[in-house]
Amino acid sequence: MRINEATCIIGSNVVLVPYKEYHVPRYHEWMQSSELQELTASEPLSMEQEYQMQESWHLDENKCTFILLDRSKWEAGENEIDAMCGDVNLFFNVSEDPSSAEIEIMVAEQACRGKGIGKEAILIMMYYGVRFLNVKRYVAKIGEKNTVSLQLFKKLGFQETSVSKVFQEVTLELEVNPDVQRWLEEQTSHQKITEYSPKR
Repeated sequence: MRINEATCIIGSNVVLVPYKEYHVPRYHEWMQSSELQELTASEPLSMEQEYQMQESWHLDENKCTFILLDRSKWEAGENEIDAMCGDVNLFFNVSEDPSSAEIEIMVAEQACRGKGIGKEAILIMMYYGVRFLNVKRYVAKIGEKNTVSLQLFKKLGFQETSVSKVFQEVTLELEVNPDVQRWLEEQTSHQKITEYSPKR
């Protein structure tokens, strides 16, 4: 999706930037991990396939992706690649309900887990989806073994709606009513949305 190709969102602990070609090698390195493959239900790709995937996601109007940067590292360094710690995505894959989006988060760097980065990134992405992409309902599909993510989404108000034993996956949903929208605005009032200027 091209709507966010020049957008940078600065939070307390995390910075969201658009997924660009120069992020691909680090992303590809992450996805060689069997742990991340299992948590994200992904298959390993070649570097060439990873570049093709980045380009297709950039152009696909049904996908919105941000790379997550550890803010402390981003502010301290000249190269944002060193600050990369994960990604957050929205997928608009329900054609009969264009205001419904599947949300997905990955904190790939072990050292960045447990610091509140994942929670803040989800809240910022949810607010972004409501404000700029007209999202009215969020869906999260999480592996049964991923207890950390399941607990996090439930704490954020998501309700479990189904369990797939075939895919070993739990589906959770959150309707964006006026109370949820106000809550999201409060939770993300500290963020700063600015023009993206890459550190390379």
